Amino acid sequence: MKESTSKRGTSSRKEITHNRILDTAARAIRRSGYSGTGVADIMKEAGLTHGGFYAHFSSRDAMLAEAADKAGEETVAIAEQIFATVPEGQALQALMNAYLSNEHMANIENGCSFAALGSEMPRQAPEVRKASTCRIKEMIDLIKSKLTNQPNAYEKALVMMSTMVGTLLLSRAVDDNELSKDLRQAALKHFDAKK
Repeated sequence: MKESTSKRGTSSRKEITHNRILDTAARAIRRSGYSGTGVADIMKEAGLTHGGFYAHFSSRDAMLAEAADKAGEETVAIAEQIFATVPEGQALQALMNAYLSNEHMANIENGCSFAALGSEMPRQAPEVRKASTCRIKEMIDLIKSKLTNQPNAYEKALVMMSTMVGTLLLSRAVDDNELSKDLRQAALKHFDAKK
């Protein structure tokens, strides 16, 4: 009995440490991009030694795949939380408002991974792209679920997702605060007018 408790404690500690590394990596890839995120930096930020990395991941790409999945999971969870707190008919507009808000635009480290990392994705390993693709599909399906009675719901979900991600990416890319604001306001106005 004592041995199984000890194994559970070790497994639990390893899982906690693994999750700490993943949380750190998910923030780091959004903040610095995939190429700007090194194993040594992530381990140091997580408060761990570089040598412990291979006890948790077989490679840097394996860690990046899990980090991309974690970051995407957080993005989807935020959308689900928004949907759970507003009336059904206001869910999509509430998502757009939160997604294109000043706060979200300024919070790249904890914000949407799709906007933060999308332009880097074609140069990533297949497992990283696959993890991100799964979460993008999940987000599209979540948006589509709010368009159930509309014709072409899937297509509309694709357009909404593309608009949100593209608008946020461009708003962050420009060094002109007015243009950044105008991009976001135009997207919000466009979707609000479609009610």
